[in-house]
Amino acid sequence: MQRRMATLAGMAAILLWSALAAFTAELAAIPPFQLLGLSFSVAFLASLAVLLRGGWRQVVSSWRQPRGAWILGVGGLFGYHLFYFIALGNAPPAEASLIAYLWPLLIVLFSALLPGERLYLRHVVAALVALSGTALLIARQGDIGLQGGYWLGYGAALACAFTWSGYTVLNRRFAAVPTAAVNGFCAATALLGFLFHWGFESWTDPSPRQWLFILALGLGPVGAAFFLWDAGSKRGHIQLLGVLSYGAPLLSTLLLVALGRTQADAVLFLACALIVGAAVIASLPPLRPALWRRRD
Repeated sequence: MQRRMATLAGMAAILLWSALAAFTAELAAIPPFQLLGLSFSVAFLASLAVLLRGGWRQVVSSWRQPRGAWILGVGGLFGYHLFYFIALGNAPPAEASLIAYLWPLLIVLFSALLPGERLYLRHVVAALVALSGTALLIARQGDIGLQGGYWLGYGAALACAFTWSGYTVLNRRFAAVPTAAVNGFCAATALLGFLFHWGFESWTDPSPRQWLFILALGLGPVGAAFFLWDAGSKRGHIQLLGVLSYGAPLLSTLLLVALGRTQADAVLFLACALIVGAAVIASLPPLRPALWRRRD
């Protein structure tokens, strides 16, 4: 039951991340590191308000975690965004996004290194099928084809994929660290975001409408989503979550269609079929022994 609830928490995080494209469209005029600092500040303050219901002692207790947990948490949250921003600034967005979105596949593969986990062929097949569906979605935004001169961007996108998949899988090693600790990770990520903003960007005053979207972003896709993902990655079905993560760009595209920001076409329906089919494959019972099982 605990594993099922944790898996549902991870799925809820994926649902929240599917709204990122819609938020990004509304906040495109805000410099990326400024937006990172503002949205994670909202996430920190909102989660702090929740923790304070148990008193300052509970807050301090949530921050008092092993150094390794802090390095992994802050490195995962800030490192992912840092590499992603570098990738988008030094390579065509479609290609950078596709390379960065190797992280769900890497989660499926790296999960085999976790104690007691089994990697089945269906998980690898499902991840590859879902990746092909995601490639179709990203190709709708622009032609995909690796080009010379963009290797910094491609390298950063690959680092982005390894950072988030590594964070997700290694997070299982810190299962004893409470999810409340993400509050401190959000605070450190917000601080680093502002430091990079002051070093490389100029401040842009958000409009009242943009402030509302920043608030919503910090409460949802950048706030609650990371707390839910922490629970899912520590105690949930990690291979299934890896495959289902490819549903985020699909749901994101469907949301943009609903909002009238893009049009539905045959490519979208094919991508939908591939990603949904991948989820079905991943959820099937095993028909043969595991490809890999680690025993400790």
